[in-house]
Amino acid sequence: MPVRVTESSTPSQVSGTNSGDTAPPACTLLSVGQTFSGTQNVSSLQKEEAWRVNVRIQGCDLEHGYLCGTMEALNVPMADTPVVTFWEGEIVDTKNYTFYTGKWEASPEDDKRHWTKFPSFSPLLSQVEVDGGKSLDLSNYPYIFMRWKEQYFVNVGTDCGLTIAGFYYVCFSCSDGSISGFYYDPNSSPFQKLELKSTNEGRSGFSFSTYELQPKQSAASCSDELAAQCAVTAAL
Repeated sequence: MPVRVTESSTPSQVSGTNSGDTAPPACTLLSVGQTFSGTQNVSSLQKEEAWRVNVRIQGCDLEHGYLCGTMEALNVPMADTPVVTFWEGEIVDTKNYTFYTGKWEASPEDDKRHWTKFPSFSPLLSQVEVDGGKSLDLSNYPYIFMRWKEQYFVNVGTDCGLTIAGFYYVCFSCSDGSISGFYYDPNSSPFQKLELKSTNEGRSGFSFSTYELQPKQSAASCSDELAAQCAVTAAL
């Protein structure tokens, strides 16, 4: 949710072909109720700036490549209160979603420029260039790649000075639950970096406010049960 303006470890062997329907590894750190804390760098040519950010996962359906959650920016200069947004995510599993976005004004070249910011993506690049990664088997890969798209503001109006027009390219580490991301919006500063670490509420050093979420219609891949899960009172 930036202002509008005009990891490194050795991944495991990646299978060459996808022999059937696969799903990302079942990571206990990527589950409903899990919280993350960190920063988003929103620096521009004019100034250096970073916001503290909290994220909570509200729903996760690996079978359909779907998850959703809330994101809270705590020290936004132009806002009198923390700014909370509801987002929906696509999990790149080569069954429901590939590495090519195909929407949100992102071209294949935009996709590659952002995915290659993640060191863990390097072993996958050559196959992604061939078919978007459709033939890759990511079921045992130690990282999960996602796109997070903010859908609406939860507690402020659209006149808050922020934009949710873009989306995040996200890389999640199954080993430690850390998250790296890069925001894409043609009308915002490029490559704004999101860095989050998994945390446990009560030991994280920050408190959560409570908001009532009434999400709009979920993505087509979201099951009815998960959509109901997302439409609950959330603590972020």
